[in-house]
Amino acid sequence: MTLLASFVVLISAFSVRATAPSGPWDQFNYAPSTRVVLPTAVHSSFGSVTNGKNLVGNKGMATLTGNGSWIALDFGKEVGGLISLNLNSVTNTSAFALSFTESPEFIRPTASDDSALGAPSTTYDGVLSIRAPLPSGFWTQPVKQLRGGFRYLSIVSNSNSPITLSNVSCSISFMPHVTNMRNYSGYFSTIDPVFHDPNFLTKLWYAGAYTVQTNTVPLNTGRASPAGPPGTWSNAATLGVAGPIIVDGAKRDRAVWPGDMGIAVPTQFVSTNDLIPTRNALSTMFSAIASNGALPESGPPLSQTGSDTYHMWTLIGTHNYYTFSGDIAWLQTVWTNYTRAVAFVEAKVTSSGLMNVTGLRDWARLGGGGLNSEGNALLYKVLTNSADLATTMNQPALASAWSANATALKTVFNQAFWVPELGMYRDNQTTTLCPQDANSMAVIFGLTTPAQATSVSAGLQKNWNDLGPVAPELPDTISPFISGLELQAHFMSGNDARAMDLIRREWGYMLYTNLSVQSSLLEGFTANGSLSYRSYRGYSYDPAYTSHAHGWSSGPTSALTYFVLGLQVTSPKGQTWTVAPHLSGLPEAQGGFETPLGTYNVSWATILGAFSLNITAPTGTTGTVTLPVKGKLVTVDGKVAKFNADGTISLKGGKHAILVIP
Repeated sequence: MTLLASFVVLISAFSVRATAPSGPWDQFNYAPSTRVVLPTAVHSSFGSVTNGKNLVGNKGMATLTGNGSWIALDFGKEVGGLISLNLNSVTNTSAFALSFTESPEFIRPTASDDSALGAPSTTYDGVLSIRAPLPSGFWTQPVKQLRGGFRYLSIVSNSNSPITLSNVSCSISFMPHVTNMRNYSGYFSTIDPVFHDPNFLTKLWYAGAYTVQTNTVPLNTGRASPAGPPGTWSNAATLGVAGPIIVDGAKRDRAVWPGDMGIAVPTQFVSTNDLIPTRNALSTMFSAIASNGALPESGPPLSQTGSDTYHMWTLIGTHNYYTFSGDIAWLQTVWTNYTRAVAFVEAKVTSSGLMNVTGLRDWARLGGGGLNSEGNALLYKVLTNSADLATTMNQPALASAWSANATALKTVFNQAFWVPELGMYRDNQTTTLCPQDANSMAVIFGLTTPAQATSVSAGLQKNWNDLGPVAPELPDTISPFISGLELQAHFMSGNDARAMDLIRREWGYMLYTNLSVQSSLLEGFTANGSLSYRSYRGYSYDPAYTSHAHGWSSGPTSALTYFVLGLQVTSPKGQTWTVAPHLSGLPEAQGGFETPLGTYNVSWATILGAFSLNITAPTGTTGTVTLPVKGKLVTVDGKVAKFNADGTISLKGGKHAILVIP
């Protein structure tokens, strides 16, 4: 199959359903309604450009006259794919070039933003030059030079001969297996009474969902590695064993990264329930397992190795995928390699009871090797997940062993890393640095007592500035990936106001700053808000290299569903579920998602002190409800509620209305 042909996949082969109800939230869905999108505005122009506004919405022809004249078109949001246009009038010497960028900071006629390689000049990618003699009529961008993510397109005249053109469009390449990209299976809506935009949280939920959609790509559209010569880029590499496949970013790196999937896949589940790209990504990682049981850090064509943490993120991703999908047939195909991969990291546990992290590659943090708290927190999560999967696979002895090892690790972890006077976990036993990643993971993976979780939440806030947490383990850096984990930690420790404050600071900045694409979510940024993310840590001081559509930054999408809405599944496919809303200072929320068993919807509101909660779950499922408020009278479907010993209410699938009267 050719690369272009792979853009179109039969819908029947994938059976992606969608059940989200229509409502006012639909206006905040960033996904385009058609595969071919048009510019929505002229951002700027230079030199002799006649009738440039005609290129907006395909209103007619425009003419560029003179070498160096250019026009920058704005597609209004992150897009990606192949540019087409009509060349209505050209001469034998006419030539032009295309320049692409996600951020308006890098609109320029001489270079695109960087995707092939980071470079201090910020101009490694250069432009796509279309030299004389030009064809007349319809022209399409070469498939190899597909641009995975951009908002702004500059068309530059490269000769003194005039060029008249029209019908500029982009054929969207992401989500190749879906006909209607807006047809979500999940939804979310609320009103924020604090933020300057009351629709902020709803927009953010959809921005995260759209970000992951832009990261769901055809199999043969990976970023070439190694990069070609300066002034070029190529997105024609094969990404794995099957497509479509989920990658880390739209513009770059355009490869499978399992750590990123730890945030991106829950987003995918609650918004589109489009899990086939996740299955393909995980299958790709297991297919590349080494003879010693080591999994790669990233998928092809990068195929980097030597990361214990990303090895464990693949294992965590396996549990996530099975929980969301219930795909036991797939789990059986990878089970042998899964157990080998668990054995690989367990073999690194020393006589101290802690894992010795020797595969040092990670999310870019400094340090991390040896008897490190982040690596051991991930191992604890791997062991608890693995015990659960072993039970599913009818291997009780293995489940018991992994469970026992997890219990032992939890004790040793707290003895080795908890610093009572700091009220947080340290990075290792020879430092007082308390990292954002390990402390967040300790809470969300279940390594803490309630008192420790409360203390960690407070300690994490001490790293904040006006724009969010500055990671102690990567100075001058705000990482939405790790902040997505921290966000969960604040909710899980009961510090809802702190969680909302974090969302408004960090993601409020990302979504509204005029440096960003304002529709999908930034890979990261510096403590002062600049785009120079990871400049000194592998990105060659190149702010143009930062991705503006990175699925690991979409943490609020699942967090708003799981915590604010309060809806989570607790067993494969949602056979069991919980509803535990966190009111978080909000007046109301509604939303839901889908699993193979059916649709789950929740809505709640507080009115004049009363609290109402409506739940819909598939027949045959069971769940528990934890109410966020107390009252003199609680009714379920008009009858006085019956509470369990732990204060929850048990429900069967169906429709239920709960009312709490003060």
